[in-house]
Amino acid sequence: MKSILFCENNYAFGILDPIKQVLIEKGYDYIWYVTKKIIKDFPYSSDNYTSQISELETFNADAIFVPGNAVPYYLRGLKVQVFHGMAGEKKGHFRIRQYFDLYLTQGPYFTNKFNELRDKHKDFDVIETGWPKLDIYGIDKSKYIDYKKELLKEFGAKKVILYAPTFSPKLTSAPFLLKEIKALAKNQDYVILLKFHPLMAPEWIEKYKILADSIPNIYYKEEKNIVKFLLIADILISDTSSVVYEFMLLDKPVITFNSISQHIYWENTKSFNDLIPLIDKNLNKDPFAKSREYICKQYHPYSDGKSALRMVDATRGYIEQHGVPEKRKLSFLRRMKIHSLFGKPSKSS
Repeated sequence: MKSILFCENNYAFGILDPIKQVLIEKGYDYIWYVTKKIIKDFPYSSDNYTSQISELETFNADAIFVPGNAVPYYLRGLKVQVFHGMAGEKKGHFRIRQYFDLYLTQGPYFTNKFNELRDKHKDFDVIETGWPKLDIYGIDKSKYIDYKKELLKEFGAKKVILYAPTFSPKLTSAPFLLKEIKALAKNQDYVILLKFHPLMAPEWIEKYKILADSIPNIYYKEEKNIVKFLLIADILISDTSSVVYEFMLLDKPVITFNSISQHIYWENTKSFNDLIPLIDKNLNKDPFAKSREYICKQYHPYSDGKSALRMVDATRGYIEQHGVPEKRKLSFLRRMKIHSLFGKPSKSS
């Protein structure tokens, strides 16, 4: 099975790497597609990769794994949506854009909704597999334990706090928590890690970088894959972000500000002045510990570290049953959208 690992944004690397490992183990050929805007961040430069859509046409793939929202309709291959997060409340998460043949879902909550949409649109299929980015949870949760110990020892601290807000201008807490994060850092028992989405507004990234430069126990982290910091953090501060669910699956407390989620199973507040007491409350009492069980069962019930394997096997099985699509039929407007994003096909489609 020849596969394309399709990356428009650098968060895709950590999602697709577990799939790549399975492809290697099975002896399947693959190529990365990495847009020019993120090529400097690409961590697998010894792999086969390209930024040219024309090379993907020549590659003649059987499957295309996509964590983003779009993929060229004229490329050969089963177009597989693997998702870039689990924030189902965000605008667009359940939007059907007609670009994908197969949706590989993370858990029952997503599977049920996409099955309803499948019955309505009748032009794609849904298989529940789990999410590859979280395979490390089932393989090695303690992978970074030594790093955490060194970090705490360096600052004589007791807890690691992770602040990871969304980038969405309407949903992000970043403009409102700058002073609160600064005040929180006065407690030397805490090391505060700042991890922002790659699409966060540059002005807020710069403000928080300045804060980190001025206060020793605040770290601004440039690394693209957030999993390392999820694993070492004792508590998460966020807002309406998929990272909330990723963190809760580790059975650790979360505090959000103005989350728009319809089903909140963690500490959420509308006040931007409550951070310090809420940190103390959730670290010491953890009042939402039992509530997290729902998220684990509904959003991602897989703890075996084999979601990437299930994705590859499901894709292979689907192709064996249905064949490989030469292209995806789209409306005129959808085709024009793809042309604006990726260019027109280089051959007749």
